[in-house]
Amino acid sequence: MKISEHISKVRSGEIDILDHTHKILDQTKKINKEYNYFNTLSEDLAISLAKQLKNSDLEKLRLPGVPISIKDAICVKGVETTAGSKILKGYKPLMHATTVQKSIDQGALPIGKTAQDAFGFGSFSVNVGIGFKIPKNPFDKERTCGGSSGGSAGFSQKTKFAHASLGESTGGSIVEPASFCGIYGLCPTYGRVSRYGLLDYGNSLDKIGPMSKHIEDCAIMLETISGYDENDSTSSKVPTEKYTDYLNKDVKKLKVGIIKEAFGEGVDESVSKNVWNYVKKLESQGVEYEEISLELPLKYGIETYYIIACCEASTNLAKYCGMRYGQTDKLEGGFNEYFAKVRSENFNEETKRRIILGTFARMAGYRDAYYIKALKIRSKIIQEYKKKFKHFDALITPTSPIPPPKFSEIKDLSPLEHYKIDIMTVSPNLAGLPHLNVPITSKHSSEINPDLPIGAMLTTDHFKEGTLIQLGKE
Repeated sequence: MKISEHISKVRSGEIDILDHTHKILDQTKKINKEYNYFNTLSEDLAISLAKQLKNSDLEKLRLPGVPISIKDAICVKGVETTAGSKILKGYKPLMHATTVQKSIDQGALPIGKTAQDAFGFGSFSVNVGIGFKIPKNPFDKERTCGGSSGGSAGFSQKTKFAHASLGESTGGSIVEPASFCGIYGLCPTYGRVSRYGLLDYGNSLDKIGPMSKHIEDCAIMLETISGYDENDSTSSKVPTEKYTDYLNKDVKKLKVGIIKEAFGEGVDESVSKNVWNYVKKLESQGVEYEEISLELPLKYGIETYYIIACCEASTNLAKYCGMRYGQTDKLEGGFNEYFAKVRSENFNEETKRRIILGTFARMAGYRDAYYIKALKIRSKIIQEYKKKFKHFDALITPTSPIPPPKFSEIKDLSPLEHYKIDIMTVSPNLAGLPHLNVPITSKHSSEINPDLPIGAMLTTDHFKEGTLIQLGKE
């Protein structure tokens, strides 16, 4: 069921919000028991809000009684919020993130916090914190959901009721799991959606965006959560649009660029063929396309992203030291000894690795060689994209170079091999550009890997989310 269908049934009285909420919570528990999509369920909050809607004017609400799930890095008042890390076990925020508050104000019901790689550090949702469970792909339990918003993507695919999830992306954490789970994932322009109430990974990179089975649901959610927020200094004052209007716009005469380097060595044949099938489908609808070269983002994106992201992460995670934030321990020894003990016992291996990498790159003697140089390359990447958007409405690549792999296939990968899975997604994130995963195998091709989801990624110029929706509509 689409969100719009749910809303119609609520307003007509066919769906009783409170009864429906109890039913979907029961279904969610069953799904979660089998697939591990949630770190925490917010049953009491959802039921309490459902009761309050009894006295509301449902005609004025954009999301009356719509259940939403929320990535565990996004704060929900009074609900355990850990960003998937043991160090934050037991932390219950005193406020809602702006995106959560906006959704609740429109009648949405938060049903829980979804599983993720701890602090967003991962591409397969296997770098979960100590004591957390790994989410399983809805098409094959032996495969990954992708990361880091893996729980959001997997649950969105598995639900039969109307639902959307708030995911978060730093280097591809919305579109990549969306690709692996066969759903839409829309990562907006940096600053389009407030980051207030998000547990930071990289301040200059983090973005909150909608994930759902239906592009229409993503458009409705984006309308709800977008806009300037005085609590977020990076929030943009560029006016928001009515994104659902783009669902009815013709795609004829839109021009897209197909990035040649994104179909080269290391890209699975089934991925290449399915994405090209999708391009041909767009062409049949009147979209013009041209193969283009965009070498810099594909060649240097991974290195640039991981230097900048790790530098910002090492700074952001310094506050989890057992003094004001994070788990505590017996106060003994010096500060450094106490600090090291708390962090060593509660951070997982990948979290420690990224803190060390980021701290090293910011050290005196290395900062200019690594961090400053990465910032310069980032500027060059943005310039390259801007040149292309003078001639094209959107750019297309695969979202991931491979279909969702089995857990057995990724357990022996080196950290660098893990990082390379983000090759398509890091550069749009470095540039702050909006991008969308379009699930293509189920709708556009059946002969190549029919049982495994594959995604095409559309990227547009800043604040052109409407064009993503226009091209990506079902």
